[in-house]
Amino acid sequence: MTGRHDDEKPLTPAPAGQKLQTGLEDDRAGDGSGPIVFRLKRTKKASHTYPLKLTQKQRETLLECTQLSGKLKKKFELAGEGTQVVLVTWNELHKLYDETGQAAVYARSPHRDRLMAVISRVVNIFDEEEAEIFGLATPAAAKGRPTKTGLVYQFKITLVGARPSIWRRIQVQDCTLDKFHEHIQTAMGWTNSHLHQFEIKGKRYGDPELLDDGFDDFECEDSTRTLLSHILPQTGKRFTMSYNYDFGDGWEHEVVFEGSPPVDPKAKYPLCVEGERACPPEDCGGVWGYGDFLKAISNPKHEEHESMLQWIGGQFDPEEFDSKEATKAMKKGLPDWRRMR
Repeated sequence: MTGRHDDEKPLTPAPAGQKLQTGLEDDRAGDGSGPIVFRLKRTKKASHTYPLKLTQKQRETLLECTQLSGKLKKKFELAGEGTQVVLVTWNELHKLYDETGQAAVYARSPHRDRLMAVISRVVNIFDEEEAEIFGLATPAAAKGRPTKTGLVYQFKITLVGARPSIWRRIQVQDCTLDKFHEHIQTAMGWTNSHLHQFEIKGKRYGDPELLDDGFDDFECEDSTRTLLSHILPQTGKRFTMSYNYDFGDGWEHEVVFEGSPPVDPKAKYPLCVEGERACPPEDCGGVWGYGDFLKAISNPKHEEHESMLQWIGGQFDPEEFDSKEATKAMKKGLPDWRRMR
């Protein structure tokens, strides 16, 4: 917030809150005399820093399209590869907001889209800080975390194009699509080594942070904030969506929602109820490459027989599958890469 008069002294939270309340009451009574504005006195030290998570491409755009200088510019230059958290001060946040806003006016896509994404993240920090100061909401509430229903959902997941069929039937409690992606990975037997997306009713869902790193102008709904209960029919009617993993090999999965079974108080979800056949090895070239791989390892006379067996670790049984082992993998989950950064 900025001062109604530039020469006003910054206000501490208590008088600032009172001024805000008085102004709102005047506006409701029809006595308002303009915007309710003031400068807010910082309650934290000038050296206090805020975590700003930016992708590598967003940082590259900032360095190319803005006039940032000094320590702030250096922080972006020294950040490592990929998505990184850069610690910035309050004054640096305001400098970044001003410079990014000016640059976004003239920048072209994809630079403009990245600049707008940076502005959005800076504004979120401003909003959370003001909410914390005025006691309006906790940071978690400010982020608007979705509320789960507690229902259990059953799905059949089939690898499209695989013959004979490779499939899993799983039961999971309401969760985000991002978590559902983890359940699919562990039930199928993938290793989460590549990008993924869901396609639901003509819309793409994925983690914007990851997809922004890999593709320009890639628009998607945020899978980290979309619950299964938000996209599944409340009637329990069968519903089909697509899950795509590894955009290079192109592993497409048909995901069929089969309804909401009663919650078993003795069960510990997630569960892999049943399924058939082993998951293909990562990076084997998609469905067609997998077929060539199986031909090679099953035929000792094949020119790639030895090299393929060595590549896969000596043996591979395409018929092997154990739902209990798949359930263990689902319960164990995947490493939290966000906390590992």
